Amino acid sequence: MVTTLPGDHLAEVLRHVEIHGVISGGFTATAPWVSRGDVTDDVKIVAVLRGHAHLHTDGGASAHLVAGDVAVLSRRSRLALHGGSRHATARDIPPPVGWASGPLPDTAGPADTVVGGHIRLGPTGRELLYPGLPAVSHIHGTDPAAHRLRAVLGLLLEECSGREAGSGFAVAQYAQLLVLESLRASAGRTDLPPGWLRLLADERLRPAVRLMHDDPGRPWRLEQLARAAAMSRTGFAESFRRTSGSTPFAYLRRWRIILAEHALRHSDTSVDALAARLGFASPGSFSTAFRRTTGVTPSAYRRAAAVSPGSSR
Repeated sequence: MVTTLPGDHLAEVLRHVEIHGVISGGFTATAPWVSRGDVTDDVKIVAVLRGHAHLHTDGGASAHLVAGDVAVLSRRSRLALHGGSRHATARDIPPPVGWASGPLPDTAGPADTVVGGHIRLGPTGRELLYPGLPAVSHIHGTDPAAHRLRAVLGLLLEECSGREAGSGFAVAQYAQLLVLESLRASAGRTDLPPGWLRLLADERLRPAVRLMHDDPGRPWRLEQLARAAAMSRTGFAESFRRTSGSTPFAYLRRWRIILAEHALRHSDTSVDALAARLGFASPGSFSTAFRRTTGVTPSAYRRAAAVSPGSSR
């Protein structure tokens, strides 16, 4: 059973919307080289474990990545990575698909080691994460906020370069940490679009968010939430909307439905009990709100989750 520390709302959100990191493969090559292809994932991750790589995507976005850097791509359809000069005749490296056991192939001389992966999102995770991510988020390994990220990349490099038994399992665990540390580092950016990641990183609004997360069924009033943030009602409402992209009560209503979705997927809690726990006046009002958000009733949602290959109790 996975638990979260009190007040750890980023971990709580990641757990309830079931955001998963996947490392799909990697390569080691001596420059000049190029690797390009289509991006079919919701959110793409590229990490440079050693050496350098020039990243270019559709829309003109680009980044120069050095060892310890990570790029998080959102809503992109094409990706090109170059090692060395873009004008030199380069060896073409197909994007790696799947994770091969054993070490990445190495070459003589200074080499670049790159791993790629993605963040797997369900509909709720896509709804929450997409609006709050820039097209390309370049996380510098030298940033103070990325010190744990550098440690994760170091562990990945060890697994990629060694012949230890169980490396595939280890890489899968490090992929989750890579997602977490990438989101943590991204949350500190000042240019994040409005969204839940920016909201959860806002220290002034955090006490009000904590109240809503810790007791989602309570009929919160605006003045109570504003008081927790040491702000006026008007100032709090405007700051919350500007940071999250929604009003405080729209956020609370969506969070209640997220909790309900998770409970319906992973527990046998009755619809009546969920309605009472989450602050709805009646099972009927809960069912109406749930259907308005998800398009199906709570009972239909539970039945669909029970037969889905990705569901688990």
